[in-house]
Amino acid sequence: MLRRPELMVFLPATTLAGFWVGGEQVLILMALALPLVFAMAGAFRFGGPAPAAFDAPSGLALPARVIAALDAGLEQGARSELLTGCIVVQIDDAGVLLDRHGRAAQADVLAHAGQRLASALRPGDTVARLEGGGFAVALMPVRRLDLETMVQLAARLQAVLATPFSVDRARLYITVSVGFCLGTRAPEPNGRALLDAAQVAADDALRNGPGAIRAFAPDMARHRADRDAMRDQLEAALEEGQIVPWFQPQISTDTGAITGFEALARWNHPERGALAPAEFLSAIEEAGLAERLGEVILYHALGALAAWDRAGFKVPTVAVNFSATELRNPRLADKLKWEIDRFGLSPERLSVEILETVVADTDNDVVVSNIAQLSRLGCGIDLDDFGTGHASITNIRRFAVRRIKIDRSFVTRVDEDREQQKMVAAVLSLAEQLGLDTLAEGVETAGEHAMLSQLGCGHVQGFAIGRPMPLADVAGWIGGHARRLAAAPRITHRAR
Repeated sequence: MLRRPELMVFLPATTLAGFWVGGEQVLILMALALPLVFAMAGAFRFGGPAPAAFDAPSGLALPARVIAALDAGLEQGARSELLTGCIVVQIDDAGVLLDRHGRAAQADVLAHAGQRLASALRPGDTVARLEGGGFAVALMPVRRLDLETMVQLAARLQAVLATPFSVDRARLYITVSVGFCLGTRAPEPNGRALLDAAQVAADDALRNGPGAIRAFAPDMARHRADRDAMRDQLEAALEEGQIVPWFQPQISTDTGAITGFEALARWNHPERGALAPAEFLSAIEEAGLAERLGEVILYHALGALAAWDRAGFKVPTVAVNFSATELRNPRLADKLKWEIDRFGLSPERLSVEILETVVADTDNDVVVSNIAQLSRLGCGIDLDDFGTGHASITNIRRFAVRRIKIDRSFVTRVDEDREQQKMVAAVLSLAEQLGLDTLAEGVETAGEHAMLSQLGCGHVQGFAIGRPMPLADVAGWIGGHARRLAAAPRITHRAR
């Protein structure tokens, strides 16, 4: 009763009554004793209110409650044979969901996804929302919980979320990647470590998704630390100008004249020297820095083109590769126009290279819209690695492709292999019928160059023409090429 705060209003009256009955001595005694009695009863509470255990909008537990449930499960398991575990569920392509449908739709999907997960689990299991759109599940301790059981449970949760969500009369499909850790495999015997381990496994599943399932392994944490360290290095490299474009020439098979340069990323590593994209591009993508890399390469490529103009070099275009991440940016066309205007160039002098796999597989309206806007802006659209991604003729027309780049796999030994010649001839015939220009990449020998010219390929690029080179070396290469072009005989006959 003494804990009830409304009783405090009687404290002054009680003290005054004591003074009337017993005088000053009773007043002093009550003034000292009554607060002590209330304090011992717990009537005085200091500090803020106790933290909430549940997220009000979703009705799911907060992460702190999951950690507490895991702590309790581990402690119970230490006293008995009961076992617990933690599962983390992450939505694949959460960024795409946000870009395509907006934040309100994303919040609606997450709320319904949490409800579905909670309904698919036992009453004793605890589900919580995580920052970034994921969910954590603390499993109620049971007698039998092994790797096979966890995999089956993870697959069941994936199936629960595979049913489409209804948002604004639209049906949205999502896939999820799942990571889990058994309590017996936790790096440390506490709930925080168990949740962190499941999160590490979920991150690994997300990188290998969509729809992947991963169990925690001790080396995952080390690999994650290595990736975090690599991200820090890459961020510093991008900011300090260590990652810049090198330029590989493209020439006409008719005249031998330079028709452009392709900008290819190189990392001038302070210890390892110049690194090719194969050594760091996947780390860039995993670190979420693909868009920042694209900005750096575009800026330097357009700056180089403007510098060549000032030097009097005739370089018609510069080609820049655009990743799927960049193409999902709704403001891409506006940003690109601003950069082109910044250097005083016309849009047709920029060739935007897009992988054929992006064109073949995309159903993203933002990507489709961006490519269409870039084409309307005047930029040339080059379909890179043609022949590897199964792009249909409809898609080629749909994306207003200006030129197709024949993949190196079709170019190798084209001067010796009759089957290769047939393949290239078929591609060239298709391009001619569609009114598209052509460029063969990966040309490494003079024989390949000559055969491609005779078959009717419009442009060539590769080591036989020139290797990728830093900007400082381009002027010297252009001068040398001009001298070689003046001295070399021209190939004028085309095979039919």
